[in-house]
Amino acid sequence: MDKLSLEARIQAEVYNFSGKLGFYANDFRGNVIDINSQDKFESASCIKVFVLAELYRQIYEGKVSPSDLLEYTEEHYVVGSGVLRDLSYGTKLDAKSVATLMIIVSDNVATNMLIDFLGIDNINNTCEDLGLKDTVLHNRIDFERYEKLGTTTPRDYGLFFEKLYKGELWSQEISQQMIEIFKRQHYNTMLTRGLPQYYLDSENTGDEELIAIASKSGSMDACRNDGGIVYTPYGGYVICIFTKEFNDSLYYQDHESYRFGARVSRLIFDQYIGLKGRFK
Repeated sequence: MDKLSLEARIQAEVYNFSGKLGFYANDFRGNVIDINSQDKFESASCIKVFVLAELYRQIYEGKVSPSDLLEYTEEHYVVGSGVLRDLSYGTKLDAKSVATLMIIVSDNVATNMLIDFLGIDNINNTCEDLGLKDTVLHNRIDFERYEKLGTTTPRDYGLFFEKLYKGELWSQEISQQMIEIFKRQHYNTMLTRGLPQYYLDSENTGDEELIAIASKSGSMDACRNDGGIVYTPYGGYVICIFTKEFNDSLYYQDHESYRFGARVSRLIFDQYIGLKGRFK
């Protein structure tokens, strides 16, 4: 075994991590890297990508419209991330706006509104139809009633974003609409943390924005996850980093999952850029 292979260097980067890391990446040039990629992880808010997928599947099939109005009621209320919980019951928003909030600020109330609108069984059937055999939405978000929200694997998460990148969900147009929402996501806990910020910030640099991310992260006591598509001038690649079984369940920016995950993301980024669009 090459002790300086990309896989070996990833393992070396996370040698001191107290937990377990699952990893999946694809450069779309025939190189897939996976470490514990079929292990099951608590999804946390990463399950919201599959709720979005079900919405856009139903939009594609003409069953619902992005302009359908959804009403925020008391039964949707839940603590945690998002802004809708601070609004008044009876507030109405169109389905696309609710979905956008669910992704870009990981709004938990928006998620419950969409789960009720779309149906848990429909969401899970879509995951099965996509070949994501280890991905399940167990419940609405209710931290007092349920311990589990969702289950997925780094591989399933990666396969979802691969299909999205290739325009296979369920048309090129529908896929692109979802990508544009993922690009506006506010919480890149691992993927961009260690990347050169200059390439991500055209507003402040005045220079061309060379790197873009379409992603969704998720965190609960049992896990810290991040995954999506990294766009570069050489093309795009999918990267998914999931963690569990770590010592520290507290939530803060310097959590070891974020630190070690960011190191792995930067290692992959540098390899991809250095080889001008491939991992190997």
